[in-house]
Amino acid sequence: MRWPPWSSKSPNDDTQTNTSPASSSSTSTSTSQSPKNPFDWSAFIELRTLVPTVLLTSGILVGVRLHRSYLRRVPDAPSISSSWLRRRSIFGKVTSVGDGDNFRIYHTPGGRLAGWGWLPWKKVPTTKKELKDKTIHIRLAGVDAPELAHFGRPEQPFAREAHTWLTSYLIGRRIRASVYRQDQYNRVVASVSVRRAFDFPPFRRRDVSYEMLKRGLATVYEAKVGAEFGGEAMEKKYRRAEWWAKTRSKGLWKDYKRVGSGWESPREYKNRMGMGDLGDKSPTSGKMK
Repeated sequence: MRWPPWSSKSPNDDTQTNTSPASSSSTSTSTSQSPKNPFDWSAFIELRTLVPTVLLTSGILVGVRLHRSYLRRVPDAPSISSSWLRRRSIFGKVTSVGDGDNFRIYHTPGGRLAGWGWLPWKKVPTTKKELKDKTIHIRLAGVDAPELAHFGRPEQPFAREAHTWLTSYLIGRRIRASVYRQDQYNRVVASVSVRRAFDFPPFRRRDVSYEMLKRGLATVYEAKVGAEFGGEAMEKKYRRAEWWAKTRSKGLWKDYKRVGSGWESPREYKNRMGMGDLGDKSPTSGKMK
């Protein structure tokens, strides 16, 4: 890149030093008669100066914008910009699973292409101390899993199975979450997809909420407030999966048709336990719902 000269000294100065004494005397006389101009301002408007300058400045601005929009790591759910909700997705590695319908991820923007997992300074922490206040708490959209035991409340049937399945399906894996809204317990409600090599067909993107409903490990979310599916099409898809599992008595629907079984849905359990329509556990619990 060419930069404008900052001195009145020209490349011909060395040549001029070799001229005759008479010529040197003449030159010095003419120079002394004209004021010195330390800047050559005309060089700033030359194309060979303007074009590289514009390209360099534009490249820097575009790089900063890309980093802020796509490569900046989000430490937790409250830090997710409202402009992302229903417009963007986040990519990260699952570090822990709470109940059967929520878990935490460590945000890894850009994934492996951005160096996560193989660059020395882009490693996902593994200890609780390192992960503290650095993970995004995600609540699966559209589903309600059976309740584990909390605060003296008994464990609901199939709660352990749902938790075990979700843990084995997600822990340590990279997932993509389409974020919809934030809730009052510093979580983000999202539809979550994952690719697994040993599912058939392999590496196909799978909707985790749909997979749980299909296996009878959760019900469609039925609270009067706070229900989120990600659109009418997704809700219909989830309800079809629930109907399929219910018809075949899979998972928690096993005793649904048996008279006297005392079967109750996760929503009915919450209402019976006085947990209200929101159906969320206290945020102080290590396994928030």
